[in-house]
Amino acid sequence: MRLFDTNVQQLKYEVLKEVVRLASKGELKEKLHEIPKKIVPGPEATMRCCIFCERAIVEERVKLAMGGNKSDPNVVEVIDIACDACPTNRMYVTEACRGCIAHRCQAACPFGAISFQNHKSVIDHKKCKECGLCMKACPYNAITVQERPCILACKAKAISLDERKKAKIDPEKCVRCGMCVRQCPFGAIVDKSFLLDVVRMLQESENGKNFKVYAAVAPAIASQFSYAKLGQVVSGLKKAGFSDVVEVALGADIVADKEAKELSEKGFLTTSCCPAFVQYIRSAFPQLADNISSNASPMVETAKWIKQKDKTAKVVFIGPCISKKMEFQKKELAGIVDCVITFEELQALLDGLEIKVNELPEEDLDDASGFGRIFAEHGGVTKAVLYALSENKIDFEVNPTMCDGLEECRAALLKASKGKLDSNFIEGMACPGGCIGGAGCITSNHAAKNKMNLETYAKKALDPESETFFNQVMSLTLKSMTYSKK
Repeated sequence: MRLFDTNVQQLKYEVLKEVVRLASKGELKEKLHEIPKKIVPGPEATMRCCIFCERAIVEERVKLAMGGNKSDPNVVEVIDIACDACPTNRMYVTEACRGCIAHRCQAACPFGAISFQNHKSVIDHKKCKECGLCMKACPYNAITVQERPCILACKAKAISLDERKKAKIDPEKCVRCGMCVRQCPFGAIVDKSFLLDVVRMLQESENGKNFKVYAAVAPAIASQFSYAKLGQVVSGLKKAGFSDVVEVALGADIVADKEAKELSEKGFLTTSCCPAFVQYIRSAFPQLADNISSNASPMVETAKWIKQKDKTAKVVFIGPCISKKMEFQKKELAGIVDCVITFEELQALLDGLEIKVNELPEEDLDDASGFGRIFAEHGGVTKAVLYALSENKIDFEVNPTMCDGLEECRAALLKASKGKLDSNFIEGMACPGGCIGGAGCITSNHAAKNKMNLETYAKKALDPESETFFNQVMSLTLKSMTYSKK
C-alpha cells in the first residue's frame, strides 16, 4: 500500500523511521553510520549518479532527522549536495523558433546575449541577465522561462540562487510554510525534525510515571491515515507512550470565540491561527501587523488548557504544519508547547516503534465542536467565527475574504495596505486548501477527498441545535461573502 504522495516523502520517512527505531532501542549513537547503507543498499544507484552520492545525501537527511544544524534557527534547510539537478538557466529557446529574419529577440537584448546559428536563435547564458526582453519581443513565443520548482513554490519570494546556482533561503522572508519542501523534485529542501526529542520525552515519562506526555492532534488528522480509523491512531499514540490524546480543535473553539469578540470590537482583523500567514504579514506587510488577531493559535490554546489541568504535563503538537515548528520555539511561547511533529513524522514514529495501528482497537476522540474541526480547511476559520458571533448574540456584519494559499493572501493584504479591500476580516491560510494541504501531510494530493473526510469528522461532533447553522455556513463557498446573523 502506498502511503505517501511522492518517493521523496518515502525516502524521508525511511530515514525518520530508522532513526526512531534505533533511538528507541538505545542504539542510535552506535549504529548511526549504518543508516545510509541500510537505506541505499546498492550495488546499483536508483536515484542519483552513484550509490556514494545517494548515501551522502541520506547522511545529510539523518542529520536533519536528528535536529539539523543547531546554529541555523530556520526549520527549513537546503541539502547542498542534493541541489544539483535542476537546470541552471532560466531562459530557453524552444523548437518554436522559426529563424525569422527580423531578429527582434536579438535587437531587444541589451547585453548581446543572442546570436543565430543555423538560422535559429541561441542564448549565450554567460551574457544573459534573464531580463526577459527577448521573450517579450519574439512573435512566435519561442523563448520561454523555466523557473525552478522551489522558487515557483515559494510565494514569499524567500528562495534565490547563490553563486553556484544552488537554492538559498532568506530567513527574513521565509515563512516556513514548507511549500518548497513539498515541491522540490529532488528532495534537496528539508524541514528539521524534532522526533528524537519526542522519543526521549516518552522514554523519560515511563508511561506517565514521572510525568504525562499529551498528544495534541490537529483536526486535519481526519484526512490522513487512510489505512486505519482515527480511533486506532489514538490507540497507537497511547501505545507509543502518550498518556492522553487531545483534539486541537478544542483550542480552535476557544480561538473562534475570542476572535469573534475581537473582530466586533476592532472592526477589522486578520486571523492568527496560521503562523506562516502571521509571519508573512510581519515580514511583507508590517504596516498591517496591528491588525493581526491578538489571540493565540489553536495549538497554543490547547496546550494552555492541558497545562492548566496538569502542571507537569508535556505537550507534543502533531499536525500537517511545518511552520508550527517555528511557532512553538518563539520566546514568548516558551514552555507552552514542548515539541512539534508532522503527520509524516507521526507515521515514522509509529512504524519505528513497530506499532501496527490498523490492528489496534478504537478509542474515542471527542473534545471539540464541529466548527473547531473545520478550522483545518480553507474557509473553516471564517465559518467558525460566524458561528461564535451567532452563539454570543453579537450583532456584527462580517464581510470576509478567505485566502486559499499565500498568493491569495498577498493579493488581499496588498489591497488592505492600500485601503482598497472591501472586507473587514481576512482569513489567511498559507497552504492551498488550508491545513489539509499542509507540507507535513502524509498525503495532500487528494484535496476533495481530504476535505470530505474532514467535514464528515466535523459533523460527528455536531449537536442538533448547531447542525442547521453548520449546514448554512458550509454552503458559503465564495472567496468573499457578506454575512450577518440578522
